[in-house]
Amino acid sequence: MLYANNHQTSTEERAQWFATTHWSVVLTAGQAASPDAQAALEKLCRDYWRPLYAYVRRRGHNFHDAQDLTQEFFARLLQENSLAAVDRGRGRFRSFLLGAFNHFLANEYDRANAAKRGGGRVVLAWDDQAAEAASSPETDTHLSPERAYDKRWAITVLEQAFARLRDEFVAAGRSPLFDELKAFLADGTDSGDYPAVGTKLGMKANAVAVAVHRLRQRYREIVRAEVAHTVGSPGEIDEEIRHLFAALAQ
Repeated sequence: MLYANNHQTSTEERAQWFATTHWSVVLTAGQAASPDAQAALEKLCRDYWRPLYAYVRRRGHNFHDAQDLTQEFFARLLQENSLAAVDRGRGRFRSFLLGAFNHFLANEYDRANAAKRGGGRVVLAWDDQAAEAASSPETDTHLSPERAYDKRWAITVLEQAFARLRDEFVAAGRSPLFDELKAFLADGTDSGDYPAVGTKLGMKANAVAVAVHRLRQRYREIVRAEVAHTVGSPGEIDEEIRHLFAALAQ
């Protein structure tokens, strides 16, 4: 665990916490015009567009309108000084982003809808198949827009963690090991598969078991770290993790 469940944060500790979360990216971009700050925020937008796209699709917008609205929202978010008044006390980044999006939909829909498609600033390199996979309109019809948003957010966090884990193995020159072991991060895999994997890797079954244990442990650590980047204080990590895993089960 990165933090104990009962960790209490002082004002100073809370300030230090914000320096290492997604909030720091938002606040820095809102207070400065540095290229690095804007680049960091643009990456954040690219990482988290799918939950908002899923949300607006579940609100009944067709593919093209959902694409336009999501793209326009992030373009507006990236405008100079548009984030200067953001209140860091808002807590979860997930809630902040959805609140900002709802505000945009309520106040900017007519202007965004009237804008010529492709005429604004392009923030997202759009992938039609990825977009529709993110919204899952056919398979998640039982979900409200808010629940669809939370589910897609949870999936996004796990995807980010998986990518980080893979990058660690690649950087260490251990890509073959990761490729063989990554299946053990999913449900439904057990130790009965270890001998076959060991044969492929030239490892004993018990060595595979140790490697799988370490892989799962590191994945949990990275998931926790990813969630930590999205909350307002260390004390919110466990509650947010519970919320996201409940959303996945819907």
